[in-house]
Amino acid sequence: MTDAGFRIAELLLSGLRCSHVLVRLALEAQGRDDPDLVRAMSGLANGMGQGFNCGALSGGCCVLGLVAGRAGESEADDPRFAAALDAFTGWFHAAAHERWGGIDCADIMKFDPVLKAERCPALILEVWEQLCDTLADHGFDVAEPPDAEGRR
Repeated sequence: MTDAGFRIAELLLSGLRCSHVLVRLALEAQGRDDPDLVRAMSGLANGMGQGFNCGALSGGCCVLGLVAGRAGESEADDPRFAAALDAFTGWFHAAAHERWGGIDCADIMKFDPVLKAERCPALILEVWEQLCDTLADHGFDVAEPPDAEGRR
């Protein structure tokens, strides 16, 4: 198992869920801690609590935003952000439809604790690796947050 795989397992065993884990991994890569941001990811876990869009998908989109999005009115999205978001969501959509018939938690884990335990840790690791690759492909490094002016 990779270091990321071990860290994901550790975070899941602590009670965090997919969206929490992905944001924690990104923050840790940047040497930062933001409990409020991690707490906010609770609203995405388990398909927004209803089995809707997978929290690894929505949490992954949040990681992309953390690295390349905007923080306020005086800041713009990095011009590469839209392409990175499109690449990641396109990859997830294709992979999830091929494997499970859809992108929702209900499609992936079917509210079955056994399926969740089998599928979710591996999916979170795969999403993390895809996020890192997608960011790199678009000229970003997950470990480098924007500076105070939003420059990367």
